[in-house]
Amino acid sequence: MIQNAKSVHVAKGKKTIRWNPQTDNREEILKTVIGPSGNLRAPTWKIGKDFLVGFSAEQYQDVLSL
Repeated sequence: MIQNAKSVHVAKGKKTIRWNPQTDNREEILKTVIGPSGNLRAPTWKIGKDFLVGFSAEQYQDVLSL
């Protein structure tokens, strides 16, 4: 699913990362979106062709244009 995404936005703590699956390293993307249990980190949202992984109110505002 993520390989077909337009962008993947990941929040980890206070840090946010924006990945482009067409050009960025797949393994690096997976390291940031997979949690210790081996599942996608929560919350994970798919909005159109974009993914939001983890929680960051600022990131949500930017991506969702709120």
